[in-house]
Amino acid sequence: MLATSMTNVYGPRMVWAIRIAAAGVWFFFGFVLKVLGAEPRHEAIVAAVLGSAVAGPATVLVGLGEIVLGVWVLSGWRPRICAAAQTAAILAMNTLELIFAQELLLSPIGMVLANTLFLSAVWYAALRSPQPSAPVAASTS
Repeated sequence: MLATSMTNVYGPRMVWAIRIAAAGVWFFFGFVLKVLGAEPRHEAIVAAVLGSAVAGPATVLVGLGEIVLGVWVLSGWRPRICAAAQTAAILAMNTLELIFAQELLLSPIGMVLANTLFLSAVWYAALRSPQPSAPVAASTS
């Protein structure tokens, strides 16, 4: 009984807290580290993957994509699809970084562990968020 009532009280708050935190991560990594270029290592990683000729604009584009993900997370729209998009983005970025730029990573194992924890929280929130209901078929009688 107590566990059920605590889930009801903390469930929506926990989902909101996770969404705010996840959006903050996307905004920080996208805007501060990539668009503003506060950490040049991010552009160096992009250069290792795509080449230095396009690294600057590509890093900004990646950052803008991360900002869009942050806005989507905050919106709460289609949370499971949003979680899947975040998972795909992180898997793609981590795979490319591990293959082409591992020497530029501060801690490859730490990155994987941190992103696993991050995605676990993202999926926790997505699976506990209200889902859009299916449209009700109109009666023909």
